[in-house]
Amino acid sequence: MSLKIILIMLALSGVGGIVLGYVLRVLIGLAQRGSVELDIKQKILAAQEQATKIIAAAEFRGEVIETERLAPVEEREEKVVAREERIATREEFLDSRQRDLDEKENDVRAREQDAARAKEETEKLKNERLKELSRISNLSEEKARGELFSEIERAYEESILMRLQKLEAHGRERLEDKARSILTSTIHRLGNAVNAEVMSLSVTLPSEDMKGKIIGKEGRNIKAFERATGVDVIIDDAPDRITLSSFDPLRRAIAKIALEKLIADGRIQPTKIEEAVEKTRAEVAEIVKQKGEAAAYEVGVIGLDPKLTALLGRLHFRTSYGQNVLTHSIEMAHIAGMLAVELGADVAVARAGALLHDIGKAVDHEVQGTHVEIGRRILEKFGADKRIVQAMQSHHEEYPYETPESVIVQVADAISGGRPGARRDTVDRYLERLGDLERLAATFEGVEKVYAIAAGREIRVFVNPGKISDIAMHTLARDIAKRIQDELKYPGEIKVNIIRENRVVEFAR
Repeated sequence: MSLKIILIMLALSGVGGIVLGYVLRVLIGLAQRGSVELDIKQKILAAQEQATKIIAAAEFRGEVIETERLAPVEEREEKVVAREERIATREEFLDSRQRDLDEKENDVRAREQDAARAKEETEKLKNERLKELSRISNLSEEKARGELFSEIERAYEESILMRLQKLEAHGRERLEDKARSILTSTIHRLGNAVNAEVMSLSVTLPSEDMKGKIIGKEGRNIKAFERATGVDVIIDDAPDRITLSSFDPLRRAIAKIALEKLIADGRIQPTKIEEAVEKTRAEVAEIVKQKGEAAAYEVGVIGLDPKLTALLGRLHFRTSYGQNVLTHSIEMAHIAGMLAVELGADVAVARAGALLHDIGKAVDHEVQGTHVEIGRRILEKFGADKRIVQAMQSHHEEYPYETPESVIVQVADAISGGRPGARRDTVDRYLERLGDLERLAATFEGVEKVYAIAAGREIRVFVNPGKISDIAMHTLARDIAKRIQDELKYPGEIKVNIIRENRVVEFAR
């Protein structure tokens, strides 16, 4: 019995233990479950707090970025608003200014209308007064003025005449004294002498045999030289020299230099002669350029066209009444400059006009007309100042004196050329006569070159063989001779020599 009870008690104890264990297990599981849930809730709360902080930080950053982005826009908007305000203010100012101008314009128009009406009324009153005076005195305005002047002249005629005579005499004396003083001072200040320059026409020969080389076989060398240079080569009895004759000093210079080169070279033949003459022409052209530039530099005339300066240099080989034209022009420029200073005229214009006054003589053998007219056309062609043209064109009184500088140039020309020994009249007339001969012969059709030689006693006319036949040469010679007789004045007789030459050149290779 007790065993059963014990077994039962044991069984119940076991069952109770199991139940108790289960209950404990359940309780322990519940306890553990609550702890996990609590951890999860704590983590969730921590995560929510972290998320809240991140969101708050993001929102703050977004606000900062938005503020930074909107700041320039707001600044620009402020500037635009300020500009609009300034524009509005300026428009208001302009509107106000325009209203003031409109009011002033209306006021001016009203005043102009009042002035016009007042002028009309004044003219009307003046005409009415003149009519009334004319009616009362039976005289017009012009007649009344004439009567008044006549009365004054009759009353004071003797006094007026005496005063005028006294003023005229006193003024003439003062002007003559002043002019005499200026001219004397100018001449004394420029004391350099200008000699009558005659270029040498003689070429010295190293030996008597050189004459034969220059003449050549049957005279072909001397003919080729005369044809190429346009000068006449005179072989006389002098054993050591020959003479070059031409009225053109530039041709003489080229011929002399070329002949001296040929003599130095020793090889004298037609081909060498033509080459030497062409080279010499180029060298003389360079000399001409240098002479022109040096002359312009010496007198202080700047800005001249290079071609005009080259033409000026050609005057170095020209003479006027035996006086070198370029030297004469330089002296004139100095004199004109001093006179211009004394008289208060334009010094630069006076010097340029004096320096270029004879520029036409550089080409008067090639162009028709007086050297003054030719010079005017040259200066106008190369764009010279109009005042310079006016200053140079009156030095021979072909044109009126338009400026004080034109009178100064004429006076300077008279001072430079009028001194004793400065010029020789026969030389200039001689050159003019030879120039007229060449110009006349060159007017005929078919004529290529014309050279006056032998002191104007002969002219050599080179014709184009394609235009002038052998028979036509005789007719041309008679026509030229007849025109010379009819149009020119000359002593003795003039030989007209027509030259027609055919030249054929071929090369053997």
